[in-house]
Amino acid sequence: MEQATQTAVQADPLAILSFVFYLVIILAIGILSAKFSSSGLSEFFLAGRKLKEFVVALSAVVSGRSAWLLIGVTGMAYSIGAPAVWAVTGYITAEVFLFAFIGKRLRRYTSMMDNLTIPDFFESRFKDKSNILRILSVFIILVFLIPYVSAQFNAGGKTFSTSFGVSETSGILLTALIVLAYTALGGFMAVSLTDMIQAFFMIIALLALPIIAIVHAGGWGEILRILQDFNPRFLDPFAFAAGGIIGFLGIGLGSPGNPHILVRYMSVSDPRALRKSCVIGTVWNVLMAWGAVFIGLVGRAYYRRIDAIPGGDQENLFPFLASEHLHPLIMGMVTASILAAIMSTADSQLLVASSGVVRDIYQKIAAKGRSISQKKLVFLSRAVVSGLVVTALILGFAAKQYVFWLVLFAWGGLGASFGPPLLLSLFWKRTTKAGVVAGFVSGTAVTIVWNQVSFLKNIIYELVPAFFVSALLTVIISLLTAPPETAEEELKSIAARYRR
Repeated sequence: MEQATQTAVQADPLAILSFVFYLVIILAIGILSAKFSSSGLSEFFLAGRKLKEFVVALSAVVSGRSAWLLIGVTGMAYSIGAPAVWAVTGYITAEVFLFAFIGKRLRRYTSMMDNLTIPDFFESRFKDKSNILRILSVFIILVFLIPYVSAQFNAGGKTFSTSFGVSETSGILLTALIVLAYTALGGFMAVSLTDMIQAFFMIIALLALPIIAIVHAGGWGEILRILQDFNPRFLDPFAFAAGGIIGFLGIGLGSPGNPHILVRYMSVSDPRALRKSCVIGTVWNVLMAWGAVFIGLVGRAYYRRIDAIPGGDQENLFPFLASEHLHPLIMGMVTASILAAIMSTADSQLLVASSGVVRDIYQKIAAKGRSISQKKLVFLSRAVVSGLVVTALILGFAAKQYVFWLVLFAWGGLGASFGPPLLLSLFWKRTTKAGVVAGFVSGTAVTIVWNQVSFLKNIIYELVPAFFVSALLTVIISLLTAPPETAEEELKSIAARYRR
């Protein structure tokens, strides 16, 4: 099965046609959503809290997966084999609890307090008149989300290059332009509806490719034989050291702290509908994860030397394997699925970052007390989205790391900084503003320091120690400071609604 080294895949007209069809759909959604999203900030950033459970389920799932699943996990499974399963197990488990418990309470509180953003939530929860929680939250969001978006654009460049033979630079620019077009036009409504469409493209591609490739190889038994000959430990999920397994499982700790996932729960029309979203989202998560891991395993059976993959880059495995085994029309869908994963994350992150600048910094701090029309705020939001795209592009061209690791760094930073303070703020009435500040700062600092020290980074993924340090300091500092005066009354109110 070994293939000769190739540098690019020739673009097939049918594949291009299939891909263009996908682009037309998502751009049309952006245009059709523009009028609704122009009504005000609530409509632009949260779709007016009118989304149904099916849309929320798929949007939450695919916005959290990004290029990391289709490009990163497939490449990782190609590289390390079955132990890659631990990388998907953690976030699937964590998101069951997000849908079933955390999301409901967050939705009820933010609706009751008219919060549109995560910084909004923290400020209203602790009656913070100093704006320190809002400012720190926005700073953390910008520090980690801009590199996260950059990673998505870089993944788009790889996809266009491998699938259609264009340069990676052109691919990065095309990805950014497409995301900018429908995100700036249609806001959160367009983002969520396109996420739903993109979820179908992703799951079809992730399930169809490994099945067809296995059939072409002569069946799963033949794949197993080849992999056993290659390395008997390749199929052993426990071949990794305990620290590596814990680190991969710890990826799930990032889900409660990533704002672009959390806002999905805030946008649902009825918090009780999140029970159905939990079932739908979990099924989708499991099936997509299964497909990504199996693509990596099957890919190793076909290309035992990494130089058989274009550019000698394992992150090109998914589109390259698809080009070898799928009809051009379906190949166009595979390319669309990768771009779908990229766009479904990048668009959400751009909206979250934009809301931090316009809602949290401009409207709530810089222009506090002034009357500003909703239309002007939406216009500014679109302008900020455009500026953030340019910033992410500049950083993306300078980025040296692989997509997988850059995304994990940003994911870990957000998860450790926001996750523990958010969970404690929702479920522990004794949490204080000072404790939350300690959690923000320690989570961010430990993530950055741990990532930069090779000795520490080789022990375990930085999210795990950063998350627990953030949680510990949030609790300790909260116990050492006076409790918030209104916390008990408000949390009782939320709990009463939560039980209904």
